[in-house]
Amino acid sequence: MLIFRGIPALAETPIALTIGNFDGVHLGHQAMLQRMEEAARKRGLPACVMTFEPHPREFFTPDQAPTRLTSLREKLELFEQYGVEQVFICRFNQQFSRTPADDFAADILQRKLQTKWMLIGDDFRFGAKRSGDFALLKEAGAKLGAEVEEMHSVTEAELRVSSTAVREALASGNLNLAARLLGRPYSISGRVEHGDSLGHKIGFPTANIQLKHNRPPLWGIFAVEVAGLDDHPLQGAASLGVRPTVKNNGLPTLEVHLFNFDRQIYNQHVRVDFMHKLRDEMKFPDLETLTAQIAADVEAAKSYFSKLVSIT
Repeated sequence: MLIFRGIPALAETPIALTIGNFDGVHLGHQAMLQRMEEAARKRGLPACVMTFEPHPREFFTPDQAPTRLTSLREKLELFEQYGVEQVFICRFNQQFSRTPADDFAADILQRKLQTKWMLIGDDFRFGAKRSGDFALLKEAGAKLGAEVEEMHSVTEAELRVSSTAVREALASGNLNLAARLLGRPYSISGRVEHGDSLGHKIGFPTANIQLKHNRPPLWGIFAVEVAGLDDHPLQGAASLGVRPTVKNNGLPTLEVHLFNFDRQIYNQHVRVDFMHKLRDEMKFPDLETLTAQIAADVEAAKSYFSKLVSIT
């Protein structure tokens, strides 16, 4: 998969394109990518995605922007899984935000990218003051020789699939609903970093996973599976929070205790799949009480996986 930071002066070949933020790459996004890949293959065009960095709401209202479901790396990895061949990452800044919708369609989509087939979501808006929509693209495409399609919303369990719905499910601890909307368990990936070794000292060594953002969409203690360390996922218990018992004003930290595991894995890149929420994060009166609770959490996570095996 080719990744372009910005828009090339002229694409090497005409393309098929879909555009959006794709945060979470949920079932609705996956339907768009699959439709785009089918159309691209039928027309002999490369399947391409245009996305934005940062998210426009992070640029305009950073204090009110929704928490991210996926980092840029995670999003790109998911794109590749769904057959995307090229990704154009547009730097969303003041200049880009002021681009008139007509110019965006004629100059960027047509002249530079040579878009011959395009798919957008039914809620997609573009250009200065969000003035561009499907009707404008359809009209511009007719003038410039490009097919334009609109993808309608995807529903799951009578719920419109959206990044907002996924965030709400995660925030409420409903990991089953989040997984249904995503088509997979919610996950966070990152590199294993050095921590303060507290887990090792109290008998529960943990892998500290790098977080790309300080506002994760879920908090608490979880049963998890970790991919990237073996030929199959490894089971464990994870804490995602600010560790109030041992830190004052701590930053969000993801720590994973893997069952029956004692290898050194610093600097390895792993993916943590959140399978089940055990409880909310709590502040305990002392380290001894915290250690006892961690032991109970580990047993609860093991019990969850044991029951899962017996059901399947």
